[in-house]
Amino acid sequence: MRKTVLFIAMSLDGYIADRGGSVAWLSGQGNDDEDIDTYSEFVKGVDTILMGWNTYHQVVTELSPKVWVYGNFTTYVLTHKECGSTQQIRFTSENPAALLKRLKAEAGKDIWICGGATLIQQLMDKDLIDEYDISVIPILLGSGIRLFGNMEKEIKLRLCKTRAYNGITELVYVRR
Repeated sequence: MRKTVLFIAMSLDGYIADRGGSVAWLSGQGNDDEDIDTYSEFVKGVDTILMGWNTYHQVVTELSPKVWVYGNFTTYVLTHKECGSTQQIRFTSENPAALLKRLKAEAGKDIWICGGATLIQQLMDKDLIDEYDISVIPILLGSGIRLFGNMEKEIKLRLCKTRAYNGITELVYVRR
């Protein structure tokens, strides 16, 4: 069965976006000699992405307005807006847990939970995330969009990998 992986970056104080919703702060401490391309490593094992509307909107309007950067993947955008789907980008109002369970039962590579916080929280509440790959960025934002909000129950994890580069600490946990 396919694995569901949350691959995301957050500030040291637990935010995935600043108070204005921006992610312009997503960088290390400036020593480019230490940069490691964890993204390219990660996506080799992925063929499907799930993201919420706000994440999708930020990608196409702010982060990469001219080119769909996830062209090698099938992307499901969870939204209640009426949008025309394509082969690569599928807009759906399907229940996120039901969609994920259906996708996990299909053949394929791993499924990347790309964001945002609401989608992540819904999947965590149903204990549907198998792996948490979190890069902690060396910045304290003080406020913004939290990665982890209040949860209905605890989720026990096992640390299986750590890596530090350019001030960033990558933590990989799996469910116990």
